Amino acid sequence: MDRLAAFEIFIRVVDTGSFSAAARHYNVGQPAVSKAIAQLEEWLGVKLLLRSTRALTATEAGQSFYLRAKRAVEETDEAVLAARGSASGLSGKLRVSAAVCFARLHIVPRLPLFLEEHPNLELELILDDRNIDLVNEGVDVALRMGALPDSNMTARRIAEARRRVIGTPEYFKRYGIPREPADLLAHRAVIYTRDGGGEDWKFCKDTAEISVKVQGPMKITATEGIRAAVIADIGLTIVSEWAFTPELKSGAVMSVMDDWLLPNIHLSAVYPTGRLASTKARQFVAFVETCLAD
Repeated sequence: MDRLAAFEIFIRVVDTGSFSAAARHYNVGQPAVSKAIAQLEEWLGVKLLLRSTRALTATEAGQSFYLRAKRAVEETDEAVLAARGSASGLSGKLRVSAAVCFARLHIVPRLPLFLEEHPNLELELILDDRNIDLVNEGVDVALRMGALPDSNMTARRIAEARRRVIGTPEYFKRYGIPREPADLLAHRAVIYTRDGGGEDWKFCKDTAEISVKVQGPMKITATEGIRAAVIADIGLTIVSEWAFTPELKSGAVMSVMDDWLLPNIHLSAVYPTGRLASTKARQFVAFVETCLAD
């Protein structure tokens, strides 16, 4: 039995919860997957998986072995890359999770350079404004904004941006430019409900702090919707400057009340529970940091 191959098959079975999904991934028959798991259990002398008609779950021993087997496979990949040398570039599959709008504006346009440097890399972007399950989706690294839920995931903060009060010149021509937080009470707000958004905001200026609750005709859960509504002159919004970087540069939208500060928003690189950050994931995160620094 090729133990490393058996490790990889076992990891895929646990990640997908399915023998057939693992078989499809490795382009082998399901009996070959069952045989590999059986041989692995016989070699270890423990039961790794509990099978039923409805579900497949790892035993306590299986869960412990899963984490260590995954680490062993990743460290083997690291050793291969190190032996080949950095000149060969990255290779294999890299699955990255990110928010739709953020990726469209700040990552995808810069990807040609990254992929040119690593022609043997297969990059898969899972774009979703919701926080997906990284383990079940087989994600190597996720880019997440705002406060992270308490968990034992490994996370590293890699960038931050200002939140701003943003609207179009046409909107401000029609409704006036707010100068103080209290002025926002007379304005139409397009309210973003994710990533620490909402109706209640605390503005700071020097030693002064003022809290306001904005109101408006729309609440939206996706940044793309916020962008469309603001550009359509429906109202102003309070959102990360990352959401309107091109329009702020072109003048299509304006940032007002810039002498009043709002809580910054943070971007973190998040790795699945129990996994070491692979060379591919680390280099991709470094690439994202460069994009945002530029």
